[in-house]
Amino acid sequence: MTQIDSGIPAQCCTLNVSGKSQQRLVNMFKALGNPIRFEIIKFLVTHPGCITGDIVDHLPIAQATVSQHLKVLRDTGWISGIIEGTSTCYHLDEKNIGWFRKIVNDIF
Repeated sequence: MTQIDSGIPAQCCTLNVSGKSQQRLVNMFKALGNPIRFEIIKFLVTHPGCITGDIVDHLPIAQATVSQHLKVLRDTGWISGIIEGTSTCYHLDEKNIGWFRKIVNDIF
C-alpha cells in the first residue's frame, strides 16, 4: 500500500534544521511577525539606503519606537546600518537574507 493509498499524504518537505540555526531561523520569523517590522522591511525593499528619519516619516509611530523595531531587525539579521555622520543608513542584509532563503528553501 502506498502513502496515497493509505490516505497519508506523501512527504513534501524536510525539517533538517536544529540548534543555533533553528533558533536563528525562529528569531528571524518572529521579527517579521510584527506588522511594523514587516512594514519597515517592505519600505527598505523600495528605499534601500534610507535613514531612520525616512522610516519614521513613513510610519505612524514615534521615532523611539521605530528605533526599537530597527534594533530587533538588526539583531535578527534582516537589516544592516551604516553610520554616516549623525545618521544611520539602513539596507537589507543580503548575506543573512540569503541564508534565510536557503534554509526556507531546504525545508519547503
